[in-house]
Amino acid sequence: MQLPRHLAIIMDGNGRWAEQHGKSRSHGHIKGTRVAKKIIQKCARLGLQNLTLYAFSTENWLRPKSEVTILMKLLKKYLKKETANLIKENIRFETIGDRSQLPSDILETLEASQKATASCTGMRLVFALSYGSRQEITSAVRHIAQLIENRELKSSDISAEVFSSFLQTRTMPDPDLILRTSGEKRLSNFLLWQAAYSEFYFSNKLWPEFSEEDLLAVLQDFNLRERRFGQVRPVETHEQLNH
Repeated sequence: MQLPRHLAIIMDGNGRWAEQHGKSRSHGHIKGTRVAKKIIQKCARLGLQNLTLYAFSTENWLRPKSEVTILMKLLKKYLKKETANLIKENIRFETIGDRSQLPSDILETLEASQKATASCTGMRLVFALSYGSRQEITSAVRHIAQLIENRELKSSDISAEVFSSFLQTRTMPDPDLILRTSGEKRLSNFLLWQAAYSEFYFSNKLWPEFSEEDLLAVLQDFNLRERRFGQVRPVETHEQLNH
């Protein structure tokens, strides 16, 4: 099975899963964290090169303070507990997003995990934290505009490739496949520029229900797709058809 070079996942449905099971939203997030651990490990063992998880969006700051606090505590607990396992699985950990909004203790934990896994050569695991694609694109435009004002860059120099180099994902390939759970069919401000030619898979399962078997089914579905990147399939000649 040929794997995508980069799989990005919108892990949606923790709250709805908790409500359906008569539990608190925090219980749904705890269950979702356990599922994320299994999926991360499975992707690494399959040989996936890049995995990006939409862990906390810029819009998530608008949630009740108590829920945001729980999410931050879960993130900190996960990294403190799992960094050793990331090293064992040869997984390099990174983040994208607006770090300026994150609490100082979370920043310290993130930096410690990144430093500890920096020499790992296997899968790159990226958490999108306090991340919003519109904000990322706006920041890139401001940076480019400043360079043009300073006469360090000309407008004629700007291409899609140059613009991409100002995004936080510049060291990664664009996602070949974007998976979203919970049945919702939207990107929710996630990798908007990078998703130009991504394949999409929308699973009806809520994230806490998502399994390793579900992941394999998604990857098998991706394998069956013909990716043309806006081009057309070459027309077979009469001789080719006869052979």
